[in-house]
Amino acid sequence: MEKIDTKAAEQFYSAVLKLRTMDECRSFFDDVCTIKELQDLVQRFQVALLLDEGKNYMEISRQTSVSSATISRVNRCLVYGDGGYRTVIKRMKDGGSDD
Repeated sequence: MEKIDTKAAEQFYSAVLKLRTMDECRSFFDDVCTIKELQDLVQRFQVALLLDEGKNYMEISRQTSVSSATISRVNRCLVYGDGGYRTVIKRMKDGGSDD
């Protein structure tokens, strides 16, 4: 998977880490993303959660209206990626703890 490895990207990630509340997070992403971009991000994360629950592609597609190509891409990230989805999903299950 291609990485964005620039100072600007690091500044963006740092900015995200500064968000403290759900309202701050919502406001930031509403400003940064178009509605379509935000919908796509939300859908991909929903797909990751459903894959983690053991749902199959057909169930996920029916539930989310996401294409099998998108489901496959998210699944690839879950299986072979850097662990971003897995880290967040684990922390959500653990109630927010770091590991």
